[in-house]
Amino acid sequence: MAERPATGTEIYLEEIVGRATAKYVRMSPMKVRRVIDIIRGLPATDAQAIMRFDGHAAAEPVGKVLDSAIANASHLAHVRSQRLDTEDLIVIEAYADEGPTLKRFRPRAQGRAYRIRKRTSHITIAVSPANSEAALAGSSKRKAR
Repeated sequence: MAERPATGTEIYLEEIVGRATAKYVRMSPMKVRRVIDIIRGLPATDAQAIMRFDGHAAAEPVGKVLDSAIANASHLAHVRSQRLDTEDLIVIEAYADEGPTLKRFRPRAQGRAYRIRKRTSHITIAVSPANSEAALAGSSKRKAR
């Protein structure tokens, strides 16, 4: 693979990896991870179909992030004048991190107050062509599990 000149200490590889992140999604990371675990390692088109018909509430924001990651990979290939077939993309990375928790209080008996924690998530999905190094590394990690 061709490399661009190093800027500082970074070296940019010409590998196409479409990445998208949705921050501060008002859904707990545990609920989002349940949906993300379904699509990790799948071809992107299959993952899109699953998200479209999945009944979980988290399927909507995860589907939007997946669509955005695919569009980002397509745009990156266009900018670099490379050919990319979106049918060849696979989900190499998908995770949900915990965002800030909104703390609210609920009145209870005898003047007490119970804390209500409204959790948020940061959803990240990355897609790459099936024959790329990133995809091969992701598939070997999946087999190791």
